[in-house]
Amino acid sequence: MKPAQHPTALRTAQLLADAGIDTRVVEFEQPTRTSADAAAAIGCSVAEIAKSIIFRGERSGQAIVVVASGDNRVSEAKVAALVAEPLARADADFVRSATGYAIGGVAPLGHAQPVKLLLDEDLQRFDTLWAAAGTPFSVFPLTPAQLRQLTGAEWLDVRQ
Repeated sequence: MKPAQHPTALRTAQLLADAGIDTRVVEFEQPTRTSADAAAAIGCSVAEIAKSIIFRGERSGQAIVVVASGDNRVSEAKVAALVAEPLARADADFVRSATGYAIGGVAPLGHAQPVKLLLDEDLQRFDTLWAAAGTPFSVFPLTPAQLRQLTGAEWLDVRQ
């Protein structure tokens, strides 16, 4: 683990500082692309990883970003009902154009386009969460309260 050096991770660190979130972005030699990879690198449980799952709204074309506990499968049916539109798969090109990040590194803030953000209520069971910081090698710790403050999103039941 080392301090952030990648330009995208540094931008995420600045956005966090600008939002008043006192944390540090760190980078790893090994990828933190999946919840399991991130948990192994950090030394925490998979459930403490705040993973970003991206869908595309079929009618709006907008990205729907679900920040979920790493051990949960997200229910597409629940998310579709919550955002009141059918969901479509979000491919790598859509994810990058909508969020500004590559799959495996989507941070919960600083998106390229306006997105609909939903928070998995199960994340509230932890004192510390770890979220992607814009690259598949960078993460940052934060509390559930900080995640809610940062995103302005609601805690919802999105688990399958």
